[in-house]
Amino acid sequence: MLARSSRLLRWFVSPFYGQERSYWRAITACFLAASTFWLLNALNKTYTTRITYPLVWRYDTQRYIPVRPLPTEVAVNVTGRGWKLLRKNLLLDVKPAEVRLSRLPATRFVTGQSLRPALQAAMESLQFNYILNDTLWVEFDRLITRRVALTLSPNTDGSALPYAAVFTPESIAFRGPAATVSRLASPYPVHLPQAPAGSSEGAMSVPIGGPALVQTDVQDVRVRLQPRPLVTIPVRVVPELHDFPADQQFRLRPATVQVQVQCFAEDTARLDLSQVRVLLHYGQFHTPDSSLQPVLAQTPRLARGVRILTPAVRVVKL
Repeated sequence: MLARSSRLLRWFVSPFYGQERSYWRAITACFLAASTFWLLNALNKTYTTRITYPLVWRYDTQRYIPVRPLPTEVAVNVTGRGWKLLRKNLLLDVKPAEVRLSRLPATRFVTGQSLRPALQAAMESLQFNYILNDTLWVEFDRLITRRVALTLSPNTDGSALPYAAVFTPESIAFRGPAATVSRLASPYPVHLPQAPAGSSEGAMSVPIGGPALVQTDVQDVRVRLQPRPLVTIPVRVVPELHDFPADQQFRLRPATVQVQVQCFAEDTARLDLSQVRVLLHYGQFHTPDSSLQPVLAQTPRLARGVRILTPAVRVVKL
């Protein structure tokens, strides 16, 4: 079987061996002419087929915005000559179908039946038969502009930053879908790209960013850092006796130690003053007047400064 197939192949290609270059040029020209006549004949025939036709949406762009991408084309069944179908597939001189939307933002879909007049008007050289998509889904929202002031984003743990900021400009206008723009925080937090030094000299340019579909009137703002004032909170703490004999009792004079805690204003509500701990070490007890110097053992997490104002505590054995 294999030998017979080999003989048939040699018989078929044997006329082409040993021919001159002019022979091959003639053969190529014949093939090109035949294929050209076949293509011209095929393009002159009428066909019924499926194509995708471009769409263009008409609506009030000053009042509404699509919150998801609008369909750019639709699948349809058409009848036409091959030349016309080829031009449509190659998008040569194609007039898109104009779809006009009203009753926004309530409109959530466009039916295939409502698209029919726009498609028929656009397909001047094709016969429109029917649309293959039953429904095209759309979603719009009102387009609003909202201006909000700016503030620095807090640390990742929620604590306040050790510096204030002066922004130029002081506020930003956000324009986009009403549902998204209305949820923006006010003041709007600006995230510093890196933790700067504690000095107030110089300024930096910080990009604003924002949610998808929301535009701002400026792309970045100038930020100048400044030292922040601290809030001072006085607190009285009962000192703890460290390494004192357990079988003895002692009296402290004064019974409490005055401590000064400093923090930023926005951290005062979350400042846990019960975390302030002061110790009296028994190893310092052998002094002429039995006075011990109180020592800080623990400070609140959000505190920016803690200082003991009571210089000494007198310890008296009972």
